[in-house]
Amino acid sequence: MTSVKHAHVVGLGLIGASVALALRDAQWRVTGDDLDPDVVDLALSSGVIVEATPDAHVQLIIVATPAGAVADVARDYLARFDDPSLIITDVAGVKGAIVREVTSARFLGGHPMAGSELRGLRGARADLFQSCTWVLTPTDATPADVYSRLHSYLRDIGANVVAVSSSDHDRLVALASHVPHLLAGALMNQAADAAREDAVLLQLAAGGFRDMTRIAAGDPAIWPDILFENREAVAASLVALEERLGSLRAAVQNRDRTALEESLTSASLARRQLPGRALKSEDMAYLRVLIADRPGSLAHVTMTASEMLINIYDIEIAHAIEGNRGTLLLAVDVQQADRFMEALRAADFGVVRET
Repeated sequence: MTSVKHAHVVGLGLIGASVALALRDAQWRVTGDDLDPDVVDLALSSGVIVEATPDAHVQLIIVATPAGAVADVARDYLARFDDPSLIITDVAGVKGAIVREVTSARFLGGHPMAGSELRGLRGARADLFQSCTWVLTPTDATPADVYSRLHSYLRDIGANVVAVSSSDHDRLVALASHVPHLLAGALMNQAADAAREDAVLLQLAAGGFRDMTRIAAGDPAIWPDILFENREAVAASLVALEERLGSLRAAVQNRDRTALEESLTSASLARRQLPGRALKSEDMAYLRVLIADRPGSLAHVTMTASEMLINIYDIEIAHAIEGNRGTLLLAVDVQQADRFMEALRAADFGVVRET
């Protein structure tokens, strides 16, 4: 008889409640808590959680509070639960400060690249993370077992897991997530202002406009803390984007067809190349990677995959890592396996491909 896995979610907003629903559907026993007792009551009555208090055997705690509160909440739960097998993670959109402040080996920072224009628990969906990218930010101190177990839990709810450093996460997500939200809001505000004089404008909004501004309908309350925490990377991305917009403005004003076509063509090509291919088991290759028992080995492997746009679909420890050597078993796209193996061997990892 398989024991039921137990997770606890702190913060039952859109993301937290969606995590709870996804884990519930994956046969976890899910408890949860929120600062608002009415939200907790709704979560209980609607079956999102079964209780408001975690039991002593909780295996996974997900902190889904605003970014500024994550470190304090995580440290509080680490102090309350001393089980060495407990994993605590979070879903905040900024990682650098959190990872610096929560140094326990049982904490592994995370960020699902998913969302909705809906808000709160009532907008939560069990399928919100299907095929979404979920970033993990391991450090040199992250145990292989902690990473592999959390990776497995997230794969169970349909997420594609990638690993980057917390600093790289904040720099990259500024352009991939934070700036797009600001741009969506700016474009929507521009149209709304213009519509005060020409009301028909919003009736002319076609699919492209609606696609670009959809995220502007999200909860505005969560964004100031995220943007302030990542202000340097966001500001740098905005400066670069201003320069690009300036070049486009000049091309339009100067009737520079070549510059416009080059810009639109490169954008079209890049958009079509966005990752997103789902794989069947027969399309995967299984690699056995020998890693040294030293700080940073696991992070090096997982981050190399992310930098090469190689998705690790499954990861497990083939045997307990003891002494000087350990073994990771990785499932990757068969079409990407050879170049991934080459990169790992170039970094002095021993790699063999399973037959």
